[in-house]
Amino acid sequence: MSDTPRLHTAGTDVLDRARALRPLIERDAAAAEAQGKLTEPVVDALHEAGLFGIWVPVPLGGAELSPRELLDVFAELSYADPSTGWVVMATTLENGTAGAYLGDEAVERIFKGPRMPLFAGQGTRPGAAVREDGGFRLSGRWSFASGMRHAQYVHSLGAVEGTDEVRIFITPIEDAEQLGNWDVLGLRATGSIDYAIDGAFVPESQTHLFTQSEPLRGGALYRLGLLDQALICHSGWALGVGRRLLDELIGYAGARAGRPGQIAGSDAFHADFARTEAAYRAAKALVHETWADAERTLDSGGTLDVRQETMVRLALNHVTSTVAEVARFVYASGGTSALRDGLVQRLFRDVHAGTAHITSGPQVLRECGRELAGLAPGESWVIFALEP
Repeated sequence: MSDTPRLHTAGTDVLDRARALRPLIERDAAAAEAQGKLTEPVVDALHEAGLFGIWVPVPLGGAELSPRELLDVFAELSYADPSTGWVVMATTLENGTAGAYLGDEAVERIFKGPRMPLFAGQGTRPGAAVREDGGFRLSGRWSFASGMRHAQYVHSLGAVEGTDEVRIFITPIEDAEQLGNWDVLGLRATGSIDYAIDGAFVPESQTHLFTQSEPLRGGALYRLGLLDQALICHSGWALGVGRRLLDELIGYAGARAGRPGQIAGSDAFHADFARTEAAYRAAKALVHETWADAERTLDSGGTLDVRQETMVRLALNHVTSTVAEVARFVYASGGTSALRDGLVQRLFRDVHAGTAHITSGPQVLRECGRELAGLAPGESWVIFALEP
């Protein structure tokens, strides 16, 4: 068990380094989309800035940011390019939780290199694992392995045959067959391909329970468990993309000020922009208020109660749906400039790819409403549902 129960904070230095990469990330965003993965200069710069270590426990050389620090870094990177923010949030969640939860033997082997290892994979729709001496045999097919084309390790959910046990399995990238079928509307540069594993042996120390929430190293962040930590990822991503959309519309309208027939002179546009800006800021405030409350609980040595678990899910669902509305407003207001290939069109596509993620699905919203309305007494959150 970790002997550092307090919540670790790292300050603003990491955020400053993320912000300094914006020109490079913006420059390479179109090329990354065309090739279906981030460019090598961007990946190298992210490594050099330490951004792939933001979720890794401090004892392993990581920054171990707090939830709100993670939100800010993901928002900054996603503002520069939604696919870059998505790849960083996915890979850092997985290398961070691996560093916190895997056995000592696995951690010593995986985290010994000069660079932070990158993980990609899927934590839903489990494969099948069969226990044998010293570990497991894992087989299955998984989808949406964001960042796999940059990864050295694969993070896969598996159900252990003959038991009720569900675990995360970490395998070398060589054990996975990459199926290369990421032909999608948006987030093209994430390379979120399907993959298959056929009977790979996974040592016990390279696995952990899916529900594990007691870290072997690192502080209070990891007491959230894997699923609640994932909510930080998607909340920060939505905040960054939503802000970029609004800022692009500000620039578009300002460039047309004083010209007859343009939106800059439209009273209806002024009112609609005010409403949209307010909606975005309100959603952002809810995300930060909710995670500030969660941080206080974690720092005091506690774990989130059912209402707090409801609120972190609701805050993500709300900011995601709000940003989808922002995207529709910006796209409609941008006229033919948004219609043509370019930044606003790409942001619009990326938002509608990101909002399809299971963490923001309608089931979660219904369950949040049931709990908030007092209709789930004695029930607790099990992934995306409330159960007795």
